Amino acid sequence: MKILVINGPNLNFLGIREKNIYGTQDYAYLQKLLEEKGKEAGCEVTVFQSNHEGAIIDRLQEAYFDGTDGIVINPGAFTHYSYAIRDALASITVPKVEIHISDITKREEFRKTSVTATSCDRQIYGQGLDGYLQAIDFILEKQIL
Repeated sequence: MKILVINGPNLNFLGIREKNIYGTQDYAYLQKLLEEKGKEAGCEVTVFQSNHEGAIIDRLQEAYFDGTDGIVINPGAFTHYSYAIRDALASITVPKVEIHISDITKREEFRKTSVTATSCDRQIYGQGLDGYLQAIDFILEKQIL
């Protein structure tokens, strides 16, 4: 099984930006966490990060053809306005989970709106980096059923 994890803008700055919101663990820690989860679950986890909307769309479209079985996406700020990413997600029929490290429902008003969530099977927020692991578990369960 192949699971693709996509991280949007500024997520490569984990451990640097707003530590009180996103925590002190850096992006390398997240990548290692996901790699270990893949080994534990017996699946291939590929991690992709970009600060560019078009690159994220290109990677989503590539996933349609490369045998990806599930997608975990943290669109970052694109969550709130990228209908292009939303449409790319809608084009792919594998299980998809939108993830947010912080609780977006308890933050600034603009963060409470997700245009991308409607193209996903589930949305997880406010669970820190553990939300990524929960998202992978959700995809694994969907694929078994």
